[in-house]
Amino acid sequence: QVQLVESGGGLVQPGGSLRLSCVASGSRFGINHMGWYRQAPGKQRELVAAITSGGTTNYTDSAKGRFAISRDDAKNTVYLQMNSLKPEDTAVYYCNAKRPTVWGTFYEYWGQGTQVTVSS
Repeated sequence: QVQLVESGGGLVQPGGSLRLSCVASGSRFGINHMGWYRQAPGKQRELVAAITSGGTTNYTDSAKGRFAISRDDAKNTVYLQMNSLKPEDTAVYYCNAKRPTVWGTFYEYWGQGTQVTVSS
């Protein structure tokens, strides 16, 4: 089992910045993808950013140039630095980890989420 705990959400004005943190604990063997998803009220959950064990990153189009995902292996933590925030970024942000199985699928783990609100 893998446990994920998010922190760093809050209220920020448009144009401001936040840094989200996700600390992973438990059995971490085989985990090769970690990322951040978000879900706004009435909308589907969407991928924001992801990073592999090899350091490859991927971002949704709306996040490119504004958000950055990174890892601190010593602290077993994944971060999401969010700059130039817009009201459209308002959502609950969830940490995610994936582990490939022998059946060609992924087993996924989720945190409880942290609220990000961008408003004047």
